[in-house]
Amino acid sequence: MSDSQQPGAATEQPKTEFALQKFYLKDVSLECPRSPQVFTGEWKPETNVQLNSLARPLDDQGLFEVELTLTVTTKSGGEVAYLVEVKQAGVFLARGFPKEQMGHLLAAYCPTTLFPFAREAVTDLVSKAGFPQMLLAPVNFDALYAQQLAQNHAGKAGEESAPAGASH
Repeated sequence: MSDSQQPGAATEQPKTEFALQKFYLKDVSLECPRSPQVFTGEWKPETNVQLNSLARPLDDQGLFEVELTLTVTTKSGGEVAYLVEVKQAGVFLARGFPKEQMGHLLAAYCPTTLFPFAREAVTDLVSKAGFPQMLLAPVNFDALYAQQLAQNHAGKAGEESAPAGASH
């Protein structure tokens, strides 16, 4: 009998690997539609920040590209003063993890790793455009991921109960 067939023999767990291979600025855009007039009026900024992340496999060996899109729109006097969009991306090696952990790694941990770089790019662009410094607050991607899971779970529960009720 081989070791793997003996009762009580430990089964070998798959090796888990996780590493950041590369991070890079994938796309950047800055629009200042009211320049230079925006600098001559009263500055009353109202800022809207939008986040989005996307993960896609690059191969079947565990390489993924994770892209974090950060869009900042600031209005003053009801008109757009500037709009900044930054796509910060990274190539991550992630293999051997259960599906639940893989989802968390790609949708929460990787964006958390990328966010400081995207945040810095936004700060630099806004300052170079002549506006007051824009310092974005840290983001809790773990909480956002948990919220997304809860919404998906609630949506699936609603979908499952609706067809059952309609069939009666």
